[in-house]
Amino acid sequence: MSLFKTVTPKEISDNPFKLIGDDWALVTCGTPEKFNTMTVSWGGVGIMWGKPVVHTFIRPQRYTFEFTEKNEYFSMCFFDEAHRDALKLCGSKSGRDCDKVKETGLTPAFTENGVPYFEEARLVLICKKMYSQFLSEESITDSQSVDKWYNGDYHKMYISEIVSVLTK
Repeated sequence: MSLFKTVTPKEISDNPFKLIGDDWALVTCGTPEKFNTMTVSWGGVGIMWGKPVVHTFIRPQRYTFEFTEKNEYFSMCFFDEAHRDALKLCGSKSGRDCDKVKETGLTPAFTENGVPYFEEARLVLICKKMYSQFLSEESITDSQSVDKWYNGDYHKMYISEIVSVLTK
């Protein structure tokens, strides 16, 4: 029996700056048969085309990128501080080289349509991609950010509808 209840995006009371920038999240994408997860600390929430959305950024060399490109849905899972080591591992190791689920001890769960998330999360956003585009140097007006964060390997930005919110 799941400990989660479903709420609307407007019922999320957490500060999104703290959630994404400080607490971090796991973006998880794939199928029950094969999925991958990675830690993110960049992103945002808002409204686009009249829908609640998240903005996520994934570099093409990340293993999760392959899954995000192939699948329409993904999850963003937020955890209590007790899971910080799992988030650190998922942000520093590749699923190509290790079994992140086994190494972290996290318990995968799946929505009715097979979107992976983790039982240990305290907040889960189930997201459906609406728009994606690579960031480009010529579009970045803050040249210091280009110098600090990039060496020609720009993230792909995904704007995705929050279709379901699970909370404990």
